[in-house]
Amino acid sequence: QVQLVESGGGLVQAGGSLRLSCAASARTFSVYAMGWFRQAPGKEREFVAAISSSGGRTNYADSVKGRFTISRDNAKNTGYLQMNSLKPDDTAVYYCAVARPDWRGSYYVPRAEGEYAYWGQGTQVTVSS
Repeated sequence: QVQLVESGGGLVQAGGSLRLSCAASARTFSVYAMGWFRQAPGKEREFVAAISSSGGRTNYADSVKGRFTISRDNAKNTGYLQMNSLKPDDTAVYYCAVARPDWRGSYYVPRAEGEYAYWGQGTQVTVSS
């Protein structure tokens, strides 16, 4: 069982920045690929970004590419999502998640929700225009 706790959400003006953090309980955090998803009011949850277990590979949704950066510090069991040039459309609850260990190891950077086994409770990000 892996427990995840997100933090860093809040209210920001359009064009501003926020950094989300995801603290994991597992000492074996480094074996899990990690991802960020978001859910806006009235919409389905969508993929935002993912990072391999080692941090060497990343994957982004087209809507955030070039503005958001996913990273991780395995020594601290923590993942991050740096969000720059925020837009009102980025308003959502942001969730971090970790995937089940996969034979692809450091090449595994999943985008699908079904590949993630553990989820945080979410943190609200609101971008005002």
